[in-house]
Amino acid sequence: MSEVSVSVLVFDVFGTVVDWHGSIVREVSARYPQVDADAFALAWRAGYQPAMQAVRAGGRGWVKLDTLHREILDGILPHFGLAHLDEAERQHLNRVWHRLAAWPDSVAGLTRLKARFTIAPLSNGNLGLLTHMAKRAGLPWDCVLSAEVFRAYKPDPRTYRGVAEVFDLVPEQVMLVATHQDDLDAARACGLATAYVERPLEFGAADRKVTEAHPANTWHARDFGHLADQLGC
Repeated sequence: MSEVSVSVLVFDVFGTVVDWHGSIVREVSARYPQVDADAFALAWRAGYQPAMQAVRAGGRGWVKLDTLHREILDGILPHFGLAHLDEAERQHLNRVWHRLAAWPDSVAGLTRLKARFTIAPLSNGNLGLLTHMAKRAGLPWDCVLSAEVFRAYKPDPRTYRGVAEVFDLVPEQVMLVATHQDDLDAARACGLATAYVERPLEFGAADRKVTEAHPANTWHARDFGHLADQLGC
């Protein structure tokens, strides 16, 4: 498959475009210095897939990610000595996901890629979350796509195929860019091209990710600038 055939790039967001772990650690450390912020961030994220799986499996109707994040948060607060937080504090903390900082290369790399391709997130984050995040971090999306648009959480095929339908393309004209191999595998099974981007610090310096190239991916890049180089942007 030639990269010339691809016209739309869609991006996983949490971990790929933004540094969820570092952002949460910084905010929790500043607001609640008595808390192990690294463990807090990891515990919050650990609830992410199980919460979505309940929706995927049909055990509950569609629920946007802000709601799932809040449920997970309420569940972990007592374990970190924060059960006393009032409703306003909980709401503010839950919206840290709207305030995540971009990786240093993200804005410049996305801007280069945007010059040649249509670019959009394809995230399990809800539309409000992704829009607030993009505005705050300066992410130059052409539009915002979310699991909320398709009422299905990745890796449901409706999300990947839905991008092609939105833009009236065949799946081969869409490429998913992500730092999660399982996301890329699911996209590839739906006919999308795939690009893996290394984010070794996604879970923090104490838990560096292995970022070896996977032969099934169309591209493998160190960061968004390297991906732009490879795609001629």
